Amino acid sequence: MRNVILQEWVTIDGYAAGPNGELDFFPAPELSKDSDEDIFGFMDNIDTILLGAVTYHMFADYWPQATTDMEIIADRLNSTLKFVFSRTLKQAPWGKWQPATVISADAVEAVRDLKQQPGKDMVLWGSISLAQSLMKADLIDEYHLRVCPSVLGTGKALFPSELARPQMKPIDTRTYESGVILLRYESV
Repeated sequence: MRNVILQEWVTIDGYAAGPNGELDFFPAPELSKDSDEDIFGFMDNIDTILLGAVTYHMFADYWPQATTDMEIIADRLNSTLKFVFSRTLKQAPWGKWQPATVISADAVEAVRDLKQQPGKDMVLWGSISLAQSLMKADLIDEYHLRVCPSVLGTGKALFPSELARPQMKPIDTRTYESGVILLRYESV
């Protein structure tokens, strides 16, 4: 069975976005080279990217035009199969690359089905609402949290109080030059 790996950038106080969805707590790109190299290597283990509609729009505005001299993972990310979960989108173009497939059916059931198909693992980037739905359904197999050296005080929590606390076992921890700390956990 394929795993679903949630990779999320969060603040020290657990927010995945500011109150209005802002992501200005990420480290400056010039400080992220070592973290980007880890993500590049991680992509050997996946063949599918899962996105919600909001994250799809953010990604589609940037990644299809990105090149490897700008972002080491650009070609890998752009050529990887993508599914966008949305009840409003009809199509999800990706520049010159293969478009993402839009799934308007129930995301939990669709991901359950995808997990049963042959292939490598799947990664869910961003997409807080989708991530929380999959957490509630116990469909997240690993959590890769990139903790940024920032505190927001308010915003969109990755683990809101109404969400049952996931049971996790630590796998790995890494510290990057930017001050970001990668915390990897598997669900138990």
